[in-house]
Amino acid sequence: MGEAIVPETISIAFDGLTVQAQLNDSPCARKILDALPVASRVNTWGEEIYFPIGLALEASDAARVRMAVGELAYWPPGRALCIFFGRTPASDADGEPRAASEVEPIGRIVGPTDALKEMADGRSVVVSAGS
Repeated sequence: MGEAIVPETISIAFDGLTVQAQLNDSPCARKILDALPVASRVNTWGEEIYFPIGLALEASDAARVRMAVGELAYWPPGRALCIFFGRTPASDADGEPRAASEVEPIGRIVGPTDALKEMADGRSVVVSAGS
């Protein structure tokens, strides 16, 4: 395995809102970081934002469905980056975010996620390295 990287900060800029996120040191996160910047259009699924990033990556043994508020993940079937900030249509009675299928955790939003509830389908988003 290659050298470990210090966790990287990325910027996720929507029309009128920018949030920062910290990536973990997983192979998937490193591949996404190497592909930045990426521009896309937002899709929403309950209180989840996802958007295609044009990378075909495999999920690892760390892939899971249950997520935490503020977590970022890569969704292999959609080749998409996902941001979980609340209840999704797949959530249980506990209201914790659940992905539609297994996703690869790659990091988390730094700071509050409340403003993400205002996102609408079709808004533009640009993900770039740094803050």
